[in-house]
Amino acid sequence: MASASSSAPVLEHGVAPLRAGQGISFVLRRLHSLTGIIPVGAFLFEHILISNSTAIGQNGPSAYARQVSFLANLPLVFFLELFGIWIPIAYHALYGFYIWYRGEGNTVSYPWTGNWMYTLQRWTGAIAFIYIVWHTYTMRFTGIDLHDHPLASFGKVQGEVIHTPLFLFYVVGLVAASWHFAYGIWLFSAKWGIVSGDKAQKRLLRACLVFFLLLCGVGLASLYSFRSRPIADDDQNRAMIQSHEKPGGQATDRKGAQ
Repeated sequence: MASASSSAPVLEHGVAPLRAGQGISFVLRRLHSLTGIIPVGAFLFEHILISNSTAIGQNGPSAYARQVSFLANLPLVFFLELFGIWIPIAYHALYGFYIWYRGEGNTVSYPWTGNWMYTLQRWTGAIAFIYIVWHTYTMRFTGIDLHDHPLASFGKVQGEVIHTPLFLFYVVGLVAASWHFAYGIWLFSAKWGIVSGDKAQKRLLRACLVFFLLLCGVGLASLYSFRSRPIADDDQNRAMIQSHEKPGGQATDRKGAQ
């Protein structure tokens, strides 16, 4: 009995990190980690802290419209979105699901902080992916084209979040995306050896938590601004669009065609 007990395996606290792999597996994992920061993380940073923050305040609708117009008129905007946002997001999400499928998280058997963080990162990533796909579909591929008519942008977003179920969905999606990005910065810094040592990593983790709260604060304030303002009806949206048209009555699209 003594020899049997002495030879029993000793359980470590937490779960062993995923193997980095070799060759193409190593490259794919590194690329997955990198795309989570650049450009996907940069896109979330701009979308929440810059674009959406313009909706806060007394001149929210007009400021938000100017920001949408600025982004829509960037040079080669289609290729910037395709190669700088959509393809990286698709790769980061799909390969992230593959890593999740291959992983072995055990939050019940091994209820330690690192394991819970790993599981939370996977679930928030899945929620954020659904949120981004839905938001992109409704804003870009349904209804009025905001690239052509940026003055209708505030009203279109408002039409989504004014409904309580969708508003709650946006809140959950925003919090999930904010956490996934903020904690992802810590994971990226640790994996790439940018920040090493327990003390330095703990300080970075605190900074990432503050950043998470900042993202949530600005994002929720912008959602409140969209939801709390008087509802822009169809007549108001048409008037805003017409005010953006040239004197001849022909609207100018983002490519300059009339």
